[in-house]
Amino acid sequence: MDQKRAYYEIRGQVAIVTMDHPPMNALDGATKEALAKVFTELDDQREKIRAVILRGSGEKAFAAGADIKSFLELTPDLARRRLSRSHQIYSMIENFQWPVIGAIHGFCLGGGLELALCCDIRYAEETAKFGFPEVNLSVFPGNGGIARSLFHLPLGKLKELVFTGEIISAQEAFSLGLIEKVVSPGKSLEASLELAAKIIEKGSLGILAGKKVINRARDLSIQQGLELETELWANLTATEDMKEGVRAFIEKRKPQYKCG
Repeated sequence: MDQKRAYYEIRGQVAIVTMDHPPMNALDGATKEALAKVFTELDDQREKIRAVILRGSGEKAFAAGADIKSFLELTPDLARRRLSRSHQIYSMIENFQWPVIGAIHGFCLGGGLELALCCDIRYAEETAKFGFPEVNLSVFPGNGGIARSLFHLPLGKLKELVFTGEIISAQEAFSLGLIEKVVSPGKSLEASLELAAKIIEKGSLGILAGKKVINRARDLSIQQGLELETELWANLTATEDMKEGVRAFIEKRKPQYKCG
């Protein structure tokens, strides 16, 4: 376990995975690799567990996006490699043998929302916030967010969120189908543990087979979406607007785009 970025504990037959990259649990390369290591270790212990809960540490966020400063060093080829690795890690979580429950509090934005969409079920506190703010950097969700959101959101609403970077409440996310339940502040882990307990009571072979069928059926169309996202997102790293958006974010000013 990598205590610097992610760790887990096992309570009964439930593994609780915690992202620990304060203050916002930004999903930089080290955090993603720590998650990959954790889920690899859990796969080795799959006989001991029947469900996983994924959460973020601290009070501010489940996970609030990527390591934006690192974007300035990107080239299309480097972006493709990094996105490919992100897809591998996210798919590892999405296709983990047992159900993965997202226990969400605070900000769940950008790459954090993309990660939450890899969970089988998402329970969020009523104060949580959701969104795809990537357009503020002149890019778009590139870690599977668009492809996976198509299974949850109406097409027009997805476009609205991606085109505007709008942040929405937990209640709106619930009404749209992004999350499955809204709970009181501070209760996301408790509610997720209660759900895990219900799942554990059921026939494990049915759960295993059911998850496999659901995910494979989705994969028939999602792979093409992932490939398209990777290509177009990577190409954006060659544009001055992308770099201007990142610089403006770092310098806390309004970006001055040359296009559009």
